[in-house]
Amino acid sequence: MKRCPDCKQYKPPEEFPRNKNTRDGRHPYCKPCHNARSDETRQRLYGGSRHYHLKRRYGIGADEVDAMIAAQGGVCVVCGRPDPEHVDHDHATGAVRGILCFNCNGGLGQFADDQDRLQAAAMYLDNAGVVAEHARELRDASIARARLLVKVSG
Repeated sequence: MKRCPDCKQYKPPEEFPRNKNTRDGRHPYCKPCHNARSDETRQRLYGGSRHYHLKRRYGIGADEVDAMIAAQGGVCVVCGRPDPEHVDHDHATGAVRGILCFNCNGGLGQFADDQDRLQAAAMYLDNAGVVAEHARELRDASIARARLLVKVSG
């Protein structure tokens, strides 16, 4: 059993977060007290977890994000949906580009911010019927070749 100096309760060691730097391998404060202390510090130093997260990850604060959203007219700059809340940044430089909705930010991420891939996807959407017909033709030709090979080898 270990005693938490904040709540003064004795608890099993598993109730304390791990810490490699202490003799017993556990933090001095139990998990609820440890979390409360972390929340208080984050609030005191950064004004809340949102500001802390934005500052740590993107180098901008909540006020700057709110200003960017206002400058964008309160909408996602890609699709125009209201109330965007996801920071879009250049993965190579870390520079913030804008605030997008969840879907648009995730979409750019899935395409690895590659303009050629995005244009190819747009062309695919424009020509989906033609592409589907071409794919069917390729499939049929492949099946015909496979049948021919089976006849020749059999």
